[in-house]
Amino acid sequence: MTSLSPENLSTLAEQAIELPSWAFGNSGTRFRVFATAGAPRDPFEKIADAAQVHRLTGLAPSVALHIPWDAVDDYGALRRHAEDHGVRLGTVNSNTFQDEDYRFGALTHHDERIRRKAIDHHLACIDIMDATGSRDLKIWLAEGSNYPGQNDMRTRQDRLHDSLQEIYARLGDAQRLVLEYKFFEPAFYHTDVPDWGTSYVQVAALGEKAMVCLDTGHHAPGTNIEFIVMQLLRLGRLGSFDFNSRFYADDDLIVGAADPFQLFRILVEVIRGGGLNSPDVAFMLDQCHNIEDKIPGQIRSVLNVQEMTARALLLDRQALSVAQQSNDVLTANAILMDAFQTDVRPQLAAWREQRGLPVDPMRAYAASGYAERIAAERVGGVQAGWGA
Repeated sequence: MTSLSPENLSTLAEQAIELPSWAFGNSGTRFRVFATAGAPRDPFEKIADAAQVHRLTGLAPSVALHIPWDAVDDYGALRRHAEDHGVRLGTVNSNTFQDEDYRFGALTHHDERIRRKAIDHHLACIDIMDATGSRDLKIWLAEGSNYPGQNDMRTRQDRLHDSLQEIYARLGDAQRLVLEYKFFEPAFYHTDVPDWGTSYVQVAALGEKAMVCLDTGHHAPGTNIEFIVMQLLRLGRLGSFDFNSRFYADDDLIVGAADPFQLFRILVEVIRGGGLNSPDVAFMLDQCHNIEDKIPGQIRSVLNVQEMTARALLLDRQALSVAQQSNDVLTANAILMDAFQTDVRPQLAAWREQRGLPVDPMRAYAASGYAERIAAERVGGVQAGWGA
């Protein structure tokens, strides 16, 4: 069996995967939100739950916030609370998709008052970043139209540029704007930022501190996501990942659940392009656990990312290059498949034990009593994503 080298293990030791605060609250589909015992009642409890994932895996040292879902009176206190729990506050995500004013758009809206309101929300998010020490402002826009003729798509792009330009101008020297894309939903005819190309065009027009966020669930079926990863790394514009999984549409399922091989292929390109453990490429989960328990769901996701990263590190790139240069199609594919099919779980378990981490984080969490304790202590917890 091919073994992970000391260099591979050193690389894995540096891996950091940011957790989304909203993954720990109650969430659901547009049909139903199912409550979970012990759901956080405020952002402080979300962070405490996220810290459990890091304590058991050593992989999740930061927590992303979503505003206004995670709004508090004192962000300095929230920052200290995170540090006391052994984690830090990360990306600040804006929300311009749940206010009544944003029914027909926010940053792209033709009404100057509504557009001003949306811009001001993002400026307030940057104020929060100043208080929390966060680097990235991540923007996802649920904007577009449902019917042909409903809107002028070109002027919406122009307004989007103008809005983003004002937000970008407010960033500090060490801060970034990261623009996410999604090819459909909730708009079904056109979406204002539907693909990586549109996101790239918009951020490239802003400046070097604007980057693209790639959500692995935000693509049409059959899309070669690893090609997009390669291209954005090649262009120097891949700012962050939102890792999750989907089967048909955007499900925000546990990463790697639908297609572990796709996750492996993505990470092969991340390593090839110098994006692994790069300060310029943030790894984050974006998930809503609708029916499964929240903390174990996040543990499983970060372990899946780690496992596929380990397999990608085992790829014999020298042999692969020789096969590619020789046009030896079958050998090249076999070399890739050999790395993917290597079971690295025993090696990772032994490595965790050497670092003082649980050999089996899932089992360790189940035995910790934490789930039972928060279920008894937290009554009426509803802090969530959707419907919070």
